[in-house]
Amino acid sequence: MNRNTIIGLVLIFGIFIAYSYFMTPSKEERALQQQKSDSLALVMKERRDSAIRANASRQALEDLKRAQEMEAQGEVIDSAALMHIELKDQLGRFANSAIGQTSYYTVETDLLKLRINTKGGRLEQIQLKKYKTWEGDPTILMNPDSLHFGFSFFSGNRLIETGRLYFQPYWSDYAQHGQDSIYVTGKDSIRFAMRLYPDAGETGFDQERYIEYLFTFYGDKYMIGYQLNFQGMADVMDPSTNYLVLNWKENLTRQEKSLKMERMNTTVYYKYLEDKVDYLSETKDDEKFLKNEKIRWVSFKQQFFLTTLIADTYFAEPRISTVTLPLEGNYLKSMYAEIGIPFSPRETEAIPMRIYIGPNKYYTLRKYHLDMEKQIPLGWSFFLMAWINQYAVIPVFTFFGDLGWNYGIIILILTIMLKIVLFPIAYKTYKSSAKMRVLKPDIDEISKKFPDKKDAMKKQQATMDLYKRAGVNPLAGCVPMLLQFPILIALFRFFPSSIELRQQPFLWATDLSSYDSIWTFPGGFSIPFYGDHVSLFTLLMTLSSILYTKVNEQMMTSSQAQMPGMKTMMYLMPIMFLFWFNDYSSGLSYYYFLANIITFAQVFLIRRTIDEKKLHAQIEANKKKTSKKGGFQKRLEDMAKKRGYPVRK
Repeated sequence: MNRNTIIGLVLIFGIFIAYSYFMTPSKEERALQQQKSDSLALVMKERRDSAIRANASRQALEDLKRAQEMEAQGEVIDSAALMHIELKDQLGRFANSAIGQTSYYTVETDLLKLRINTKGGRLEQIQLKKYKTWEGDPTILMNPDSLHFGFSFFSGNRLIETGRLYFQPYWSDYAQHGQDSIYVTGKDSIRFAMRLYPDAGETGFDQERYIEYLFTFYGDKYMIGYQLNFQGMADVMDPSTNYLVLNWKENLTRQEKSLKMERMNTTVYYKYLEDKVDYLSETKDDEKFLKNEKIRWVSFKQQFFLTTLIADTYFAEPRISTVTLPLEGNYLKSMYAEIGIPFSPRETEAIPMRIYIGPNKYYTLRKYHLDMEKQIPLGWSFFLMAWINQYAVIPVFTFFGDLGWNYGIIILILTIMLKIVLFPIAYKTYKSSAKMRVLKPDIDEISKKFPDKKDAMKKQQATMDLYKRAGVNPLAGCVPMLLQFPILIALFRFFPSSIELRQQPFLWATDLSSYDSIWTFPGGFSIPFYGDHVSLFTLLMTLSSILYTKVNEQMMTSSQAQMPGMKTMMYLMPIMFLFWFNDYSSGLSYYYFLANIITFAQVFLIRRTIDEKKLHAQIEANKKKTSKKGGFQKRLEDMAKKRGYPVRK
């Protein structure tokens, strides 16, 4: 092989590499080609489906024409036969299931009383036996008048919606066969099924093939087993089916005293398959389409109760929404979920799911390890608030609540415990305020020495130098207060959603989770932003907060007194709370009132333990000591040097 041959082969190989490189479609071009391919496949499928629809329509027209010819020849054709022809056109092999009689079957456990309707084969009404509404009526979840729950799929190119069809009961336990009321208690469980059969002949059913909703009920659980089984349906359902579509729509009914508060805590929650729990807006109408997303469960959540559908695998691309209903009705919101459920007619024999219908209670939900407890607003966005509720508030509520104690007393115990834990902070706060009061004459002297605004930097530098020599940190009183803030916010979020406080009476309050009222304005009168009633616990909280502000003001130093805007805000906040808390949880107002009273007691005790004369002598001794300049003071001096001010050595 000579040199020219080698060069030729190299050039040919180079040209081949270059051609492959430049002619290979880019990622965007490949995506466009795939889109075109998918579009072509979709067009072909639509053409195939159109042909099937045309054949089905032609067959229906032939049946109708034959019926008309028979009628013209004097043969009797009743309306039922004509209806069957129409149903056959619409529903194909499920036409016989469109005609039936509604029957109900009741299952009762220790916790639930459930009613199943043969139309749609659905759970249509569930009573929580251990809970009542605010009016004392049974707590009913799922209103059958406004509930739609059914699956959609294609069969013979016809859209089949199970919610329109009549199912037939099937008793897995032969001992229960034929009974329309079933009871299960304790640790026992029982299975009961509703089956949808395809047609066999004009009026019969092929009982060798069916779609089955298999329910498993437990005597002592709010969780219900819910499995979709498919027997012999491969040639009945469209072979190209990839998903069943669940359509779940429900108008949630009012259960609580405060319609406004309950509505503010009602929305749709969902959990991503391998990620966090999320939810739609609670305060406004909202909608989301989670395209290309997989979720583990979706939940219609009210203030204290949940209806949650859980996949053993996953749900695909849900479309969820909430719509607020008129205030004058007995409904909260209209909830909607359209959910894809992975399915293949030739491969899928069962789709296991579960349904949780019960209280939004922390320990009850946590034991399922599905993050369903994240629907309780404990302050999950900030770990410290969540910890306060998880490891302090809920354990105290649960422990003393299980002993049968009144929750008004339990809140008192919780307040005392939190105040004991925070006592070192309160002591440090008061001691810092005492030091600042002792230094007040010196601070006043500095203010007299630098009266002009142009000497503000000199005044600040002298003040910080005084603090440093006296061994006083001016921020010591602020930091402890900031540490208490997460507790206030944590309780603010949790108390109105704590089912432990629901309908728990104390003194004049009938429900610590809702507002207390000592007087309701007559004639439907309502004060804007306040309401139509007077909450005594909110009044007591407001008065004690104003008194606390007054006491705190007496401990303020001159540097704080120079901020009149802050002083106004300190008095304005309790007045704002009066309007804000009037329709809020009375248990929360009661807690804040107790916290203020206990704070007064702490201040009284701390005052008796701190000798301000002795503290003054200690500060004077500290002034005479030389100390290393702190970072903050050094930065102030550097700023002063840059501005040309003299710096004290």
